[in-house]
Amino acid sequence: MQNNKAMVTVLTATYNRWHLLPNLYHSLCKQTSGEFEWLIVDDGSSDETGAEIEKLKKTAPFPIHYVYKENGGKHTALNAGIPLITTDLLIIIDSDDVLKEDAIETILFYHARYSDRQDLCGYSFHMCYPDGRINGKLFSPDERVDTFINVRLRGRDANSDKTEAIYTKILKEYPYPEFPGEKFFAEGIIWIQMAAKYQMVHINKAITITDYLADGLTKNRHQLAITSPRGCMYYAKGYMQKEINLRYRVEGALIYTIYGKVAKIKPAALVRDADYKLLVLIFFLPAMLIYYLRFAKRVKKWGNTGTTEE
Repeated sequence: MQNNKAMVTVLTATYNRWHLLPNLYHSLCKQTSGEFEWLIVDDGSSDETGAEIEKLKKTAPFPIHYVYKENGGKHTALNAGIPLITTDLLIIIDSDDVLKEDAIETILFYHARYSDRQDLCGYSFHMCYPDGRINGKLFSPDERVDTFINVRLRGRDANSDKTEAIYTKILKEYPYPEFPGEKFFAEGIIWIQMAAKYQMVHINKAITITDYLADGLTKNRHQLAITSPRGCMYYAKGYMQKEINLRYRVEGALIYTIYGKVAKIKPAALVRDADYKLLVLIFFLPAMLIYYLRFAKRVKKWGNTGTTEE
């Protein structure tokens, strides 16, 4: 799939978002470096995405590749696309985001500086809002070489989105878990898994502009999570690791237990399957209180895919 010149793949998973994709396309056309290609994985769209992408391919100043699959959720679309990529680096860009004009040039500048290091999995850059405000905290210091856990989870900035330029060969080692019937998975857990082996370069420069939309994944996270409880439990188990800030470990225990309840898993099975059983036991009652105060109505409204386990 790789063009001879391309070094970065811009990977976009999309579902019925053709009305947004032209904005991303135009931002790609304005890039100051042409060493990239665009891979769109269509997660079962019923709009005109496929036909319109075919039109773009005829005149685009960079290679465009299009893959269609049945609807299964963004993480399944990424799983379908990542094995096809042959460029050195990839960035995952949502259909409602756009790249700053020097995004690819910036990635390659830092890659040239650090590519000889064998302990890195990639580079983490900021996202900003249309008014220029950074999403989250600045890294301290700039160009900090450290793990995702140390920078984001010990630095208490886990919930702000970043743009990671990842070594393709390494990301291929960490496919996103898929759970039958569930279409949502929080991607951040992959960075935690990578942190066991690799560091990132954390750079105080925004390369992506984001504008969260009412029909986007971020705004609809609660509804999507309710219908994907096992994926949420998997995510929460990763956040309970002892290397992580206590605040996030507690959140992990609460989320694990709450979504276990959503999935109709019995308490004994929840504790049995937890890696940090004591943490789950300590926060079991608070989790149930939160469930009945904040989640029970949502579960009733949106339903769930859980099945009872002994």
